[in-house]
Amino acid sequence: MAGFPARLAARIDERRRADLLRQRLTLESPQGPMVVVEGREYLNFCSNDYLGLASHPRVIARLKRAADEFGVGSGASHLVCGHSAAHHALEEALAELTGRPRALLFSSGYMANIGVLTTLLERGDHVFEDRLNHASLLDGGMFSGARFRRFAHNDCAALA
Repeated sequence: MAGFPARLAARIDERRRADLLRQRLTLESPQGPMVVVEGREYLNFCSNDYLGLASHPRVIARLKRAADEFGVGSGASHLVCGHSAAHHALEEALAELTGRPRALLFSSGYMANIGVLTTLLERGDHVFEDRLNHASLLDGGMFSGARFRRFAHNDCAALA
């Protein structure tokens, strides 16, 4: 076991030398079009806040009121102990807005893709995915139990 720490340190050094060692940054500002990191302001090109709602004053005010009313956590899986009335009301409102009988909220796009793919695909199905697809699509295909094959980016001829 004494060799494991040395091997781990060597791998970290190798990644550092190849400029592949990722480090998490700490934001010193709210999410928004501009963010502050290490005292410098940057234009934020990597946000998932597509509609700009994360820092919207009305959204923040409503979130504060909802936290006072409903708390700040689910406590458990929705299937174990249910979900909040606010969560249910939002799903109902989204279903009505989209003209669908139901809506289902996921905690992230990653979880939505996993949920959809593992529901629609099954053993015996075939999934062919571009190697550079988002991890959520690749993982969903693999987790589904379907026959899964990745191909080189944009090289559909490799499937022949």
